[in-house]
Amino acid sequence: MITYTDPHYRTFTNLRLSLTDACNLNCVYCTLGNEDETMADHRPQQPASFFIDLIAKLQQQLKLESIRLTGGEPLLYRHLPQLIQGLQQLNIQDIKMTSNGFLLERQAQVLKLAGLAAINISLDAMDEGVFLEITKRKNLKRVLAGIDAALQCGLSVKLNAVIIKGINENQILPLLNFAFEKNIPIRFLEIMAMGHLYHNTHNHFFSQQQILNTIATQYQFEPIARKSSATANYWRTNEGHVFGIIANETTPFCHDCNRLRLDAKGNIYGCLSNNNPIFIDSNLPQYALAQKIQAAMQQKQVHKFAGSELSMLQIGG
Repeated sequence: MITYTDPHYRTFTNLRLSLTDACNLNCVYCTLGNEDETMADHRPQQPASFFIDLIAKLQQQLKLESIRLTGGEPLLYRHLPQLIQGLQQLNIQDIKMTSNGFLLERQAQVLKLAGLAAINISLDAMDEGVFLEITKRKNLKRVLAGIDAALQCGLSVKLNAVIIKGINENQILPLLNFAFEKNIPIRFLEIMAMGHLYHNTHNHFFSQQQILNTIATQYQFEPIARKSSATANYWRTNEGHVFGIIANETTPFCHDCNRLRLDAKGNIYGCLSNNNPIFIDSNLPQYALAQKIQAAMQQKQVHKFAGSELSMLQIGG
């Protein structure tokens, strides 16, 4: 097994696997609200064996410790249980998912039994009107029911909330209080310069410090030491509750990033900042795959995320 380490001693131990570029929401930070961008249920999907074979090939060269299933919306992928079971057979036990939770209520138990360990659920508002403004969908209660179902079947749950200036900064405290009531960690995200926001984040940006200032109006808290390769900074309130902030812009974490990305077409990316896909397939000889992994390593940013014209729909979160 080759050790892939760049001059900054970063490696690939965490794989983000994008299963589909379709989604059942139209969140304003991902799309322009164009239904055709997200809802193509008629699109063909790769069989589970496609991803399992690719990851088995990667695993011959990398010592992957965890895989996070993303999208688009991964719950739209029709072969999830088979995929999770197949990944476990590759000796990758730490299998997680990031989802909008809209379809989770009816799938949580099946996925847990298949071997899913944890799920991050996107929840950007507790107010139905604000939820509609962000997602272009009604029925917030479906996401809340999905959260309850995930907790009830024993999945480890975290919440993610993208904070958008002028839209949902007034939801920070309601979201925080909801998470604390459920005893779930929550992470607030600074908006990222991706897709249609690549050159247009300044009007929507709400910083880590602004988020902390908002939380400080209701809670007292202290920082928790950051773990290596973590995307979030964390704090603990005086009451013992934990929250985090993924401050991609104001507190970058590129310096010890350990993530490799694989999209639904078989392309790998070493960084969200890079628009250049590196195609792999399961028939590649090992020396050729090694060259492609090295090329992905070269895509890593040194200091901070540089933005990308790709949407999260295309490359995964």
